[in-house]
Amino acid sequence: MLAAVVYTWPLVRHISSTLTGSPDGDAGVYVWNQWVFRHELLEHGRLPYFTDTLFGPNHIADLSLHNYTVFLDLLAMPFIGLFGVVTTFNLVYLCVTVITAYATYLLARDLQFEPRVAWLTGLLFAWSPVLATRGMGHYSLVAAAPLPLFLLLLRRAWANPRVSTALALGATLAWAATTDVYYAVYCVLLAAAFLTAQIAAVDRADARRWQRAKQVLTLLIVIAGGLVLTIAASGGGSVHVASFELRAHSLYTPVLVLTVLVLLRLACTWRLTIAWPSRESLLTFARLTCAAGILASILLSPFLYAIGLRIATGRFVRPDILWRSSPQGVDLLSMLMPNPNHPWSPAGEAAWLNSRPDGYMESVGALPLTAVALCLLAFWKGWRPARWTIAMTIFFGLLALGPFVTVGGHSTYVPTPWVVLRFVPIIELARAPARFAVVLTMFVAVLYGSALTTLLQRTRKVGAVLAAAGVVLALELLPAPRTLYAANVPSIYREVHAAPQDAAVLELPFGIRDGTMSIGNFSARTQFYQTAHERTVMGGYLSRVSRTRALELEADPVKYPLALLSEGKSISPADRAAVVARGPGFLRDNHIAFIVIDRQRTPPALRDLAMQAFHLEPVDRDGALDLFRPDPSAGDRRSHAVSEGPSADRYQRASLAARD
Repeated sequence: MLAAVVYTWPLVRHISSTLTGSPDGDAGVYVWNQWVFRHELLEHGRLPYFTDTLFGPNHIADLSLHNYTVFLDLLAMPFIGLFGVVTTFNLVYLCVTVITAYATYLLARDLQFEPRVAWLTGLLFAWSPVLATRGMGHYSLVAAAPLPLFLLLLRRAWANPRVSTALALGATLAWAATTDVYYAVYCVLLAAAFLTAQIAAVDRADARRWQRAKQVLTLLIVIAGGLVLTIAASGGGSVHVASFELRAHSLYTPVLVLTVLVLLRLACTWRLTIAWPSRESLLTFARLTCAAGILASILLSPFLYAIGLRIATGRFVRPDILWRSSPQGVDLLSMLMPNPNHPWSPAGEAAWLNSRPDGYMESVGALPLTAVALCLLAFWKGWRPARWTIAMTIFFGLLALGPFVTVGGHSTYVPTPWVVLRFVPIIELARAPARFAVVLTMFVAVLYGSALTTLLQRTRKVGAVLAAAGVVLALELLPAPRTLYAANVPSIYREVHAAPQDAAVLELPFGIRDGTMSIGNFSARTQFYQTAHERTVMGGYLSRVSRTRALELEADPVKYPLALLSEGKSISPADRAAVVARGPGFLRDNHIAFIVIDRQRTPPALRDLAMQAFHLEPVDRDGALDLFRPDPSAGDRRSHAVSEGPSADRYQRASLAARD
C-alpha cells in the first residue's frame, strides 16, 4: 500500500476532491459505474445490469455490454455511503493496484522466486508504464490481478489436475469478466497459448527433407520481395497479362503474401512436434474444463441473463471488423521508449504518443528498460528462461502490435496473429489490440524475476545486487507526481438533487455516445455530476449503445435536432419550427424539471433554440454552467399547434424505421 501511495502522490492529499483522470472522459464514467451499481442494487433493489437513469425516463439501459467494472463496483458499494463517491473511487483504485501486485507476487512465488524478487516482480507489473497509464482513465484495466492468478492456476492444473483447481480457474475467469471483458478473453487466450506451449516443440528439421520446396519458396520470396520494393518505390500500378489486369496500389496484400512465404520457408527448416497427452489425460482435462465453465457460468449468470435479453431482442452490438482500418496496436518503437509518465521523461515522447490515432492511453506500451537490460545481462551470464515463457511473451507481444506492425508511426504492413484472431468469435470482443500490452508486461515481469533469480544465484553480494536492482527499477517506474483533475460538483446540482425523484435533467450540449460512435456532443461529465444529483439525465455515454437506440434518437423530432446543433451543425427552418412546437410536450413527456447549459461548449444556435422552445427561466449559475427551469405552460398558452408538414412526415417515417 505504501508503494501505491507513493506512486499516486499527491492523490492521498486530495483524495476527496480529485481524480487521476478527467471527469470529462472515461474517468467520469467509471465513477458513475460505482454509483449506479449501488443505486440500482441497494436503493431500487433491481438487477444492476439495467438502469433507467440514462436516455430519459421510461428508457431502460442494458449495461451488459458496458465496461461496468462489477468487481470494482462491489468493492466500492459498502463505502460510498460512508466516504462519498470520489473518495471511495480513489480508495478502490489504490486497493486494486495492491491486489494486482499481490497476485503477481503469488505467481512469482509459485515460480520459485525468493520473496524479495517476487515483491519486485509484483511492483514491476502493477506499476509498469502500461498499467500506470491506464490509471488515467481505463481503471478496469488497472485491476489486472485475475491475469497472474489465472496463469498460476493454469500451471498448477497442468502439473496436478484436480477439481478444486479447475473450480478456482472458473472463479478467476468470472472475476476477470466482472473486471473487464477483455480480461476474460485474455484468460481464454492464456489457457490456449499455455497448453499449446506445453505440448508443442520446435526443433531443427532434417536438412535433406523438403530441399526442393525450400528452393522454390526461396525463389518465390525473392520475387515477392522484389514486388514489395517496386510498389514501395513507385506507388504501385497495373499490369496486363493477356485479358487480365492485375492491380497493386498498396503493400497490404503483397507483404501478406511475402510473410506467408517466409513462414512456410521457416516451417521447412524447423519441425513442429506435438506431444499429445494420453486419452485418459484428455478426458480428465475435458471434465475439469466443464467444471470450470459451469462455475464461471453460474457466477456470471446475471451478466449472461442481460446478454441473453440483448440477443433475444436484437440489440446485441457487434462492431464491424475491417481488414485494414481496424484499431491499431502499440507502435513497436513505443515498447522501447523510456517510461513516458516519469517526471524526467522527454516532453516530445508524450507529445508523440498523444498524436497517435488512438490517443495517449492506448499508445503507451513502454516495457521497463531496467527489466530488458537485466534480462540481457542474465542471458549473457548463462540464464535461459523456460521455453513456454519465451513463447508466450513473443505471442502476446505480437498481438499487442495490432494487425500490422507499425514502427515510428509508419506501417510496415507486416501482419501479426491478430489479423486472424480478431475474426474469431468471443476473441473478437477484445477489439483494441493495444491492450494486449498488459499481458505482455506480465510476462516481461516474470522474465525479470527469473533473470534476477539467476543473477543472485551467481553472486556473493546478494544484498547489494538486489538493492541496486530494486532501487533502479523503483526509480524507473515512478509516475509521480501524478497529474490530478478536479472532481468537484458545481453547486447548481444541489437544486436538482432537491427535486422530486421522477424529475429529469437535460444538459446542453446533448447526445448519445459509445466507444465507436457519437450522435451529438455528450460529455461523460454529465454522468459524473449525476452521482451527486441522482436524477435521470437525457442522453448517455456507454461502452456500447445499440443501433436501435441510435435510430430512436434519429427518429425523434426534438432530440435529433438538438443533437445536430450540439455537434455544431445546422438544421432546417422546418426542423426548428417542429422543436418549438413540440417543446412543451417534450418537457412533459420526459418529466424534464431542469435544463443545464454549458456556455463554453454550447453553440449559440442551440442555446437560442432552447430558450425559445423551452421558455427557460434562470435559476442559478456556477462557473460555465447555467441552470434553468423550463416552463412548458408558456408554450401551451402560445400555441397548441404541431407542425404536420414535410419535417413531421420525415420523423414519422424515421420512427417506423426505428421500431422495425
